[in-house]
Amino acid sequence: MTISDLITLLEDYREEHGDDCEVRLMTQQNWPFENNIAGVTSGAEMNEAEHEEPHEFADNQDVADDVMVYIVEGGQICYGSGRAWETCRKH
Repeated sequence: MTISDLITLLEDYREEHGDDCEVRLMTQQNWPFENNIAGVTSGAEMNEAEHEEPHEFADNQDVADDVMVYIVEGGQICYGSGRAWETCRKH
C-alpha cells in the first residue's frame, strides 16, 4: 500500500466517522489484537538515528529501504476480531 492509497482510505473513513475517530492497528490474524499507534516513522529516519543500546527483544539495525513509511505499534489494548481481515478495504 502506498501513502496515497492509505490517505485515500483514511479520508473515506473521516467522511463517514469524523475527524475525531480513533485509529488503531489490528495485528495477528490468527490471534487478533487491537493496538494503539505510537506514531509514524520512515526508513530514512531510522537509518539516520543515533543508535542506542539494543532493545530488550530487538536489534537496533538499519532497515533495507530509506523510502519506506512505518506505522509503529504503541501497545496492546484488547483482543481483536478476525473479521478485520474479512472486511478491510484495500486500495
